[in-house]
Order: sequence, then structure tokens, then C-alpha cells
Amino acid sequence: MASGGGTVASLWTEVNRCGQNGDFTRAIKAVNKILHEVKEDVTALHCKIVCLLQNGSFKEALNVMNTYSKILGSDLIVFEKAYCEYRLNRVESALKTIEGVSEQTDKLKELYGQVLYRMERYDECKAVYTDLIRNSQDEYEEERKTNLSAVVAAMSTWEKSSPDDLGLSETTYELSYNAACTLIGQGQLTEAMNKLQEAEELCRVSLSEDSDITEEDIESELAVIHSQMAYVMQLQGRTEVALQLYNQVIKLKPSDVGLLAVTANNIITINKDQNVFDSKKKVKLTNADGVEYKLAKKQLQAIEFNKALLAMYTNQADQCRKLSSGLQSQNPGHPRPVLIQVAQLCREKQHSKAIELLQCFADQHPESASGIKLTMAQLYLTQGHVTKACDILRSIEDFKHKQGMISALVTMYNHEEDIDSAIDVFSQAIHVCVCVTICFHSNTPGSSIHLALVREAANFKLKYGRKKEAISDLEQLWKQNTNDIHTLAQLISAYSLVDQDKAKSLSKHLPSPESMSFNVDVDELENSHGANYVRKKAAKVPGDNLPKEQGQGDVKKKRKKKKGKLPKNYDPTGNPDQERWLPMRERTYYRGRKKGKKKEQVGKGTQGATSGAVSDLDASKTANSPPTSPRPGSAQASASTSAPAASNVVPPRQQKPATAGPGARKKAPQKKKKGGKGGW
Repeated sequence: MASGGGTVASLWTEVNRCGQNGDFTRAIKAVNKILHEVKEDVTALHCKIVCLLQNGSFKEALNVMNTYSKILGSDLIVFEKAYCEYRLNRVESALKTIEGVSEQTDKLKELYGQVLYRMERYDECKAVYTDLIRNSQDEYEEERKTNLSAVVAAMSTWEKSSPDDLGLSETTYELSYNAACTLIGQGQLTEAMNKLQEAEELCRVSLSEDSDITEEDIESELAVIHSQMAYVMQLQGRTEVALQLYNQVIKLKPSDVGLLAVTANNIITINKDQNVFDSKKKVKLTNADGVEYKLAKKQLQAIEFNKALLAMYTNQADQCRKLSSGLQSQNPGHPRPVLIQVAQLCREKQHSKAIELLQCFADQHPESASGIKLTMAQLYLTQGHVTKACDILRSIEDFKHKQGMISALVTMYNHEEDIDSAIDVFSQAIHVCVCVTICFHSNTPGSSIHLALVREAANFKLKYGRKKEAISDLEQLWKQNTNDIHTLAQLISAYSLVDQDKAKSLSKHLPSPESMSFNVDVDELENSHGANYVRKKAAKVPGDNLPKEQGQGDVKKKRKKKKGKLPKNYDPTGNPDQERWLPMRERTYYRGRKKGKKKEQVGKGTQGATSGAVSDLDASKTANSPPTSPRPGSAQASASTSAPAASNVVPPRQQKPATAGPGARKKAPQKKKKGGKGGW
């Protein structure tokens, strides 16, 4: 027994020495020897669990804890168990383990804050870190402040909240970086860029003090700052500079898969539907293992949305539907997956299915129906269904009586020549404006919005001859401003068709002609810079107005008629053919084509053959052949055959080369082919 006790003591000494040296592998071997000697030793089991945690063997450590849970107890190893579950991405189990403890230590509270941050419960996480900073004083205060600033940045970015100033001093580059992220969430891009530049400088200074850190290590640490700088530039519209900075980060190949995924995703958003091959390469970086544990939910959603859009741009319809359907199942109330599906259907020319899908989503999710109905109206307009688009727009309660919506509806109804519906849009908008005035007292009857609507309604009615309907609007406008002569004139013109007595009584309010006259110097106006161009009349020649003598100027010169050109072989002594105006088939002497005799086929024989022998065999061309029958009515039918007959064949006209006029395309000259038959 004495030797066994000495062995265990020496093993504990070795465990202590290995722990101080950081050699936890040898420490585990020594602990296993202790457990072999003294089974179920609580201290040895605890040491083994800690050594496994230090080596990163979280599953093995959790198995040891579950195996000896009765011996170890829950309170002794609660931190180690929760930490193993946290590192194994079992966040809900870790939260349950921590919340099951009655009293939490500082290290358990810090782990609790990490778990809450991973679960995106930022308000509770902020309270935990604030309590830790207030009630603890040790060397980890700077790390706690960094974590608290990260929580504030996440609240500003993902929840769009404006957190209170906690007075965190930006003495490290991590704190400056988190402050820049907070400013980005608040939309202060210029200030955020300045903070990022400060963080970059602090990072270089702090890391350059360590001689063991190389320049590559510094650039790798600066990668996250440079990526955030590029994001700010992208938001500012400086996409080319942002793209260069993103590519520099990708070339460094940082070990953080979350940083690579976000950078690649932002490059894809810059490429859009261009450079899709580069986007397909970059999208592989977003599929790395462990990305889902490094990014927030909204970041992961954005990446999935961009994957679906990229599939649509690359004509991968099935992949696009698969991704968008998965997004819709994860976020049933989010309109973006449905819009992606609709865009894909529109690319496939299935507009009716796209409208049905939008209508179904709008009925199921009324809170998101406004944007969906705007898309429906746009689809109807692309198909030419203007009236249906107007009906959809008028069903959107949020935008129904906005000035932009009223203008769009009136324009579309005017295009369809539906003047009554356009006037009804004006009437409803004016009525709603009056109701708002009565209920909330936000717009007085003479407010600019109300009077602008009345003015537009009156002008529209007068433009399309609805003067009777415009009287009430014009009276309301004139009562608000009795000095408006233009409105008074319009009102008198409208009353002249309905009540002439009323028009006469109103005309008394018109100013007198003397008061309306303007003291204008005509000569000064003509000599001003605005009247430089004056159309000059042709100068009159003296004597033009004198009466002409009788017959003067009435005689017109007669143009000489040119003689028609005659054929070259025209014989004036011979009688022309009386049937020359008839087609050849209708002439009396036409005998038809002779069948059974082949004509000379020039070039139709074998290569090199001549057709001279064929003409020698033709008996009709010999000197002894009888003359052909004379044409009826010919004067020289009985003349000697030795005299040549006149040719009646019209010589062919030479075509002029066509010129390439305006808009005509010239044909490029063809090159001569080599080695082929036919020459060209």
C-alpha cells in the first residue's frame, strides 16, 4: 500500500508539472494512471476533464462528465459542461445548464453572456456584461468592455436601436472597430470610416510591438477592418474601390470562415447579373463548414437570398425555386422569397402564375401586402392591364391617399380615358384630407396639401370640360384667396354655363382695365436681349403694285417636245408588225415551241468539250435549207433571201449600280476561295 501511495503522489506531481508547462497530453496520461490506481477519484476526474478541454476534446470531456455525473455532481462541473456544450454549438443546452444553477460565479456569468450573444438576445446580454464590469475588478476588464461594445454594435446593426452612450474608452483597436460598427448601424458612414482608420492604426501599432508577429500576421489581423472599410465604401457608392479591397481580403485567405463568407457575399452583390462566373466561384466560400455558427441570422438570410438570385441570373430555375422555397419555409412572413419566385416566373413568361402567387401571399400576410400589391400592379402594367393595376393600387390602404399615388392613379385613368374614375380619386383624397383635419387637427382647411389637391382637381375638371363639377373647388380656392384673379376668371367661366347672373355678379370683383394695365416701354422691350430674333419680311420692289397691262404676263412659253428615240435597226420603209403590241403567244403566226429537239447546251458536257459539232449537224443553218414562212402582212415576203432582215430585238438596258443610301448596309467584298471548284 505504501508503494502505491508513493506512486500516486509522484503522478500528482507530474500532473502539476505538466499543467504548468501546458503539456496537457502527458497530464492526461498521468491522470489515467491515477484513476487506474484510485478509481472514481473526484479530483482526478475533474483534472482529466480540464485537460481534455485544454486539448479541445470537447466531446470526450462531455462523455466523461455524463459517465461520472453521479460521482462528480452537477454543481462541481457545471461550468465545464456548459462550456463543452457551447463549443459544440449546442447553445440551447448550454443555456439550460447555466440557468439550472442557483448561484452563478463570474466565469459562469461571462459564459452566460457569450451564450446570450450567440442566441441574439442582446438586451439580456448587455445587462450581464454591464453587471460584470460594475461588480468585478481583475485583469479581464478590458475583454469585458470589448464584449459589451460588441453587443451594442449588434443592437445598432440588427435591431436598428440607438443604445445609450456607455462611456467606453476606445483605447484598443477592438473597441474602435466595434464603435465603427455601431456608427454603421446608425447610418453615419463618414464617421464610421474615420473610426475604422483609427482602429487600423491602433492595430498596427499594438501588433508591431511584438517581435514574434510578422507582417503577414498583421495583415491577417487587419483583414476584418479592411473588409468593413470596403462595406462602408460600397454603401457610399464607391463600388470599384470596395471591390478591390474585398479581393485583397480574399487573397489573404484568413482563417475566419465567417469573414470569408461575408466578403464573398458582398462581392456577389457588387457583381449582380454581371461577371456571374466570378460570383459562382465566390459563392463556394459561403458554403464552408461552421459558417452558420459564425454569423447572425440576418447575415445568413442575406447570403441565402443572394444565392437564389445568382441561380436565377445563371438560368438555374430549379435551383432558384429550391432555395427560395427553403427561405420561405424558414421565414413564412418575409416577402423577399416570394418576390424571387415571382421574378423567376416572369423570366419564364408565366405572368399569370406570378400574379396568383403574389395575391395568395398578400391574403395570407396582410402586414406585408403593401409592397406585394405594388409588385402586382407593376406586373399588370407590363401586360397592358392598366385598369386592373389601378384597382390594385386603390386597394392599398397605406398609400391610397398619398400624393404620389394620387398622381399615378390620375395619370393611368387619363391614359385609359376614364375621366370619371380620375375625378373620383381626387374627390376621395380631398374627403380624407378633410376628415384628418377634423379628427387630428393636423391640417387646417387652408393647408398647403389640401389646397394643392383642390387646385389639381379643379384644373383637371376644367381641362376635360367638367366646368359644372369644378365650381365647388374653384369657390373654395377663391374664398381662401380673394385676390387670386386667375381663380376668379376660371370661376366666372364655369358659372357662365350654369348661372349667368352669378357670373355677372362675380365679374364685378374683377379689377378695372386701368388697374390691370402695365407701364411697358415697347421700344425698350424690343431692344432687350430677349427679342434678338425678328422675322424680316421681304422688301417690296417699287412698281410691284402697279396694275399690269392687259394681256401682260398671261402668255406662257411652250416647251418643245422631244422626238422619241427609235430602235437602232429601225427600217422606215418597211411596215411594222401590226401585232407587235400583243404577247408572243397571242399572235397569229405563233406556232409554239418545237418539242423533241434539244438546244445547244453550252458548257453542259464533259470538261473541255466543245459544241462546235452540234451546230454543223443543224440542217436549218445550211445554205440549201428552204426559207422559213413569211410573216403575214410583211411587204418584203417575196423579196430575195440574200437581203438581211431587220432585227426587232430591243438591246438589253444596262443596270446602274445601286448606291447605299441612308441606313443601308454595305455588303463586305467576299474573298476568293482557294482550292474549290467554281472560282469564287
